[in-house]
Amino acid sequence: MDFIKPLYQRFEALLRELTKFGIIGALAFVLDTGMLNLFLMLGQGPMTSKVYAAVVSTTFAYAGNRFWTFRHREQSGLGREYFLFFLLNGIALLIGLLVIGFTRYTLGLSDLLSLNIANIIGVGLGTLFRFWSYKKWVFLEATEPIPTELPDAEVRQDR
Repeated sequence: MDFIKPLYQRFEALLRELTKFGIIGALAFVLDTGMLNLFLMLGQGPMTSKVYAAVVSTTFAYAGNRFWTFRHREQSGLGREYFLFFLLNGIALLIGLLVIGFTRYTLGLSDLLSLNIANIIGVGLGTLFRFWSYKKWVFLEATEPIPTELPDAEVRQDR
């Protein structure tokens, strides 16, 4: 059992990031699915509904990942990060749209259950791409160690 501790220590940061990424992703997924179903019930088409839902859930996910999941990583500018985040989410959205489009227009399935299953598969495939791409291009490794605690201030007394 002594081999487990070094193994855990080696992957501790990755496990912490994956856990936080998973929590933000799960919340964004609930938001995405809820919005998708809302727009479908309001009479929007499946592709339009997915785009609207993705814009809302992606905005939520950016804030959660920037300020919680990857807060320990270097901040390379809000504009740059936001642009890359949405660009990469656009690619992930395309993955999801391909799955939904295949389900609706190739398989001819248009019921809510089929579209929701297609959405789950598309989100799953997109999530794999997003985690890899965020770490690679959006939330970069810090070039200098970021302190975990504020340094203790020395108390000076003038005499």
